[in-house]
Amino acid sequence: MKVLEANNIHLEVRERLLLSIDHLVIHEKERIGLVGRNGSGKTSLMHVLAGKIEPDQGTIVQNGTIQLLPQLKQIDSAKSGGEITQRYVSEALIKSPKLLLADEPTTHLDTDHIEWLEKKLLEWQGALVVVSHDRAFLDAVCTVIWEIDESRLRIYKGNYSAYAAQKETERQRYELEYEKYEQTKKQLEQAIAAKQKKAERAVKKPKSIGSSEARNVKPYFAKKQKKLQTTAKTFETRLEKLDKVEKQKELPPIRMNVQEKESLKNRVIIRGEQVEGKVRTRILWKPADFVIRGGDKAVLIGPNGSGKTTLLKKIVHKDAGVFVAPAVRIGYFSQHMTILDTERTILDNVKETSLQDETLIRIVLARLGFWREDVFKKVKVLSGGERVKTALAKLLVSDMNVLVLDEPTNFLDIEAIQALESLLTDYEGTVLFTSHDRHFAEKIATKVLAIHEIKLNVFDGTLKKYTERQRKAGRDGTEEQLLLIEMKIAEALGKMSIEPSYELEKEFQRLLAAKRALK
Repeated sequence: MKVLEANNIHLEVRERLLLSIDHLVIHEKERIGLVGRNGSGKTSLMHVLAGKIEPDQGTIVQNGTIQLLPQLKQIDSAKSGGEITQRYVSEALIKSPKLLLADEPTTHLDTDHIEWLEKKLLEWQGALVVVSHDRAFLDAVCTVIWEIDESRLRIYKGNYSAYAAQKETERQRYELEYEKYEQTKKQLEQAIAAKQKKAERAVKKPKSIGSSEARNVKPYFAKKQKKLQTTAKTFETRLEKLDKVEKQKELPPIRMNVQEKESLKNRVIIRGEQVEGKVRTRILWKPADFVIRGGDKAVLIGPNGSGKTTLLKKIVHKDAGVFVAPAVRIGYFSQHMTILDTERTILDNVKETSLQDETLIRIVLARLGFWREDVFKKVKVLSGGERVKTALAKLLVSDMNVLVLDEPTNFLDIEAIQALESLLTDYEGTVLFTSHDRHFAEKIATKVLAIHEIKLNVFDGTLKKYTERQRKAGRDGTEEQLLLIEMKIAEALGKMSIEPSYELEKEFQRLLAAKRALK
């Protein structure tokens, strides 16, 4: 059964065509992930489908209740962003709509809360359209991907990984089409040149022919020349009618000059000795030691409110117990601070603290989606996501050699997140970052700092290996607890067989319940 059907949807914003969608259908229990670049119209489409925005043209037929979970949540200073998002999600699901439209529901959620949300949505029986830049989340929840590209909607079956594989196949097919076009074009151009050259020679008198004889054969050569010119013209027409295939944008490799790179590599450049996390009387983590070496790509993980930003600030400000090597220059990115002059252009802002040449700066900006004339836009006209990309570009090409990034992927589209992944992987300096994007963190991190149950733990290795170790430790701990409970159950049964009592029966039932819970 169709929950919603839309036809001939057109929406313009400031005389720019934002959406042009011929037809879309959402069926019962369908799980759709909506993706596209920042500013492509994802949020606008959600509001159109929910009836919050009237399109300039088109019809929408709704068959049942629709609940919109908006992108910008109400601010509540007494609660964390994760708690507010949880409340919004729970309230929306309690209403049991036929269709839930969720715009960036994972924003501000830590890993535990994202997994909670995944579980809630997988258990829920209604239809779903979700906008998210979290690829692991889209993989877990969605069975269809909608992509908005240049105002059009394209539909791909499968989760995000299946969509990415189909896009790669499309890219390879396009590359083959381009190669075939270039080959055909070259053959036609060579054929035209050859015919034109023959045509030029056709009117020249052969040396073996005398003047009087040449007058008799002149019409023959003229006819031959005309025929060659006609053939050349035919080739030119074929060339003009050839469907042009543009070459795909290729981003050259990047090698940035990082200050003191060689002298800092593998050396301890940041050391924490008995660093304590405390806010007023609340303990975030107990005193702990840690080291970061030159070239590390370290991810800092932990639940919301565990103190990740607090630790980053302690390192940046070199608080008590934090020792930083003299050659270290720290560049700090935070969602709540700006390093940009809004009256200057993107390029001028990025060049301001850079030691790199302009060619490399332009390549970095292109990687992040700022092509050609885009770099001359003033920062004041940019969207939130574009400002984040500009600030990150400025840090990447700056004279800093240690980047401390607090949630750099917030407000970035998937394409920009992938570009940042590539840039940070190629970056030869040191990176310490936090991110709720699990795929992003797994791709980059070579070291893990984890705040868990008011302890700061350090693990040398990837996030994937750290997670596997934690799961194994959890399984081992569970098995030990099960063995202990089994022993207590056997003991209780023995006592009950000799002298049964109400207290023993109660204890026996409690142990059985604990065993079931662990299993």
